[in-house]
Amino acid sequence: MGLMNPFLALIITLVVALAYLRVLDFCAQRGWIESHLSRKLIHIGTGPLFVLCWLLFPPVWYARWLAALVPLLFSVQFALIGLGVVQDEASVKAMSRTGDRREILRGPLFYGIIFVVMTLIYWKTSPIGMTALMLMCGGDGLADILGRGLKSPHLPWSPRKSVAGSLGMLLGGWVLAALILGVYSLVGVFAVPFAVYLLPITLIALAATVVESLPFPDIDNITVTLVAVILGYLLF
Repeated sequence: MGLMNPFLALIITLVVALAYLRVLDFCAQRGWIESHLSRKLIHIGTGPLFVLCWLLFPPVWYARWLAALVPLLFSVQFALIGLGVVQDEASVKAMSRTGDRREILRGPLFYGIIFVVMTLIYWKTSPIGMTALMLMCGGDGLADILGRGLKSPHLPWSPRKSVAGSLGMLLGGWVLAALILGVYSLVGVFAVPFAVYLLPITLIALAATVVESLPFPDIDNITVTLVAVILGYLLF
């Protein structure tokens, strides 16, 4: 499915992603939302918007390469800001926990690179990449929001993480993955009935939740994605 020129689709995708990022950057800089919340809203929302924009691209062989330019450009921007080559106070405030620009070289940069890789490998021809990306976006993002916002017991094997955070990981990842695969099934990109995806999504979300709960900071984007991809090959 794709209803327009691939280069026009690229421009629209870039504008949508940039607008979303800049709105949150502006809100964080003005103090309307806290920096950790803006960081996670970027984490949760950018990915689904990007994957939905894939539907704009026509079925030409280079479409995935054009689409991958969007997260690639943002990844380069993140790297330049994190290294101090580009000064962007709004982005640092929106994407870092403590205001240290070097934090962008970890979570946010990993996030962008993973989107480039998943787009090129899986594109819109497979539910594997979409599911992995949505678990990374919705799961890891909502885990932090609920973990901070709700009081709950800490996990014995990971004192910095909580039961509420793990429930957020499960819920956020499952909902976004189901939403995206549901849309792609509805518009006819996937011929398989949507109901067939529910069990695999649930099992992958459960496994990703366990992995996210482990006490390894700043690599959740990588570990969650890898586990989701491996299980995707087995379950889809």
